[in-house]
Amino acid sequence: MTQSEFGIFQERQRGSFIRLRTMIWLRWFAIVGQLTAITLAQRLYNLQLELGLCYLAIGVSIVGNLIAIFVFPENKRLNEAENFLMVLFDLLQLCFLLYLTGGLHNPFTILILGPVIVSATIMTLRSTVIIGATALMLVSLMVFFHLPLRTEQGFILRIADVFVFGQWVAISIAVIFLSLYARQTTDEMTSMGDAVVATQLALSRTEMLNNIGGVVAAAAHELGTPLATIKLTSAELIEDLDDRPELQEDARLIREQADRCRDILRSMGRAGKEDLHIRTAPLVEVIREAAEPHLDRGKDVLIEGVADQDGDAQPPAALRRPEIIHGLRNLIQNAVDFARSTVWVEATWDDDTVSVRIMDDGPGYPTNLLGRIGDPFVRNRRTERDRTARPEYEGMGLGLFIAKTLLERSGAELSFANGNNRTHSKLKRRGAVVVVVWPREAIFPPSLPKGEGIGENQPFDL
Repeated sequence: MTQSEFGIFQERQRGSFIRLRTMIWLRWFAIVGQLTAITLAQRLYNLQLELGLCYLAIGVSIVGNLIAIFVFPENKRLNEAENFLMVLFDLLQLCFLLYLTGGLHNPFTILILGPVIVSATIMTLRSTVIIGATALMLVSLMVFFHLPLRTEQGFILRIADVFVFGQWVAISIAVIFLSLYARQTTDEMTSMGDAVVATQLALSRTEMLNNIGGVVAAAAHELGTPLATIKLTSAELIEDLDDRPELQEDARLIREQADRCRDILRSMGRAGKEDLHIRTAPLVEVIREAAEPHLDRGKDVLIEGVADQDGDAQPPAALRRPEIIHGLRNLIQNAVDFARSTVWVEATWDDDTVSVRIMDDGPGYPTNLLGRIGDPFVRNRRTERDRTARPEYEGMGLGLFIAKTLLERSGAELSFANGNNRTHSKLKRRGAVVVVVWPREAIFPPSLPKGEGIGENQPFDL
């Protein structure tokens, strides 16, 4: 899959998934905590605080929440700019409260990590960097600028300078580390979710094409007899109208159009047919069906099936499941994309397993990405040589992820390697190597008792 095909996943606005109501509830929770902390500090510990300024800062948050509740609908989702402004406001409000209550001498300074982690989770990289840099700057300023905490007797509560420095270092490291950790984890989850959606779309498309092909096949079957009758009758008319060339030409036109209808129905039905007799096909033919869209792309695709020593000589019938065909098709497409001239597809089977090996004579997988093959949105830095050879290609690894997911769903295990890492008798096969292995029962249908039919064709579920 190319970047243009799945650009929607890369251009996703991360912040557009958050509801305004969620941010409002989080802010109410913070307001309650701030009021509780100030009240306990004054009444329980008799600390002398700038209550007017503290209540002003908290009051601004309350007014902001009330405006958001009454002006905007409950189901409103925030865009990137709105999310950024809300989180930045919360950070500034919290730092102002900390400035009024001792700065880094206040143990609640750790709460600065909250807005930073929220920004790393739901915002773009640019917004996260701005929020994180603002937090670091404000924490650094509070080392030198803050209102001291005073007791009722006028004593200043402060911790040793070495602990202030340690708190500043700890918070700074936590801002950087936790934001990176939260962002990386969220990116993994969202990219995996996007890729799974793309996989489901690909499988749904394949199933839809199969269903459409089944309808076309049924139409072709029903129309076969009338078209044959038209063709036979037109042939007889052509013979009988030798003395009337103008009518004979019309008869020839009828025959040609009947042939054209037959060809159209045949081509439309190639996507698949809902017929119990063709839900299975010889293994080599299933592979050939998967490779069919890539057979005329200027590369040789050689398909062969070989039984192991303990296997049957004749290739058994394999299930024509959409995930198997689409998964193999993506693997073959990747091989054709990077092959210099030839792609080899070898199928082997025995009494326990079935394996398909796809090889090419291309450059192989990048060694630095070999362990990550099959992960979604994996992109290797392209060299100038790559851009010259294939300027139109900008892969993201999504095609291999879809293939891996679909084939594993069918019960297969996949392994990726480069040909020069394996011993092979044919030195030309030095490019990428993909080996797909199924348990025999996962891809071959159970054999029916002798003399028992496969049943009647079932109607489509629409």
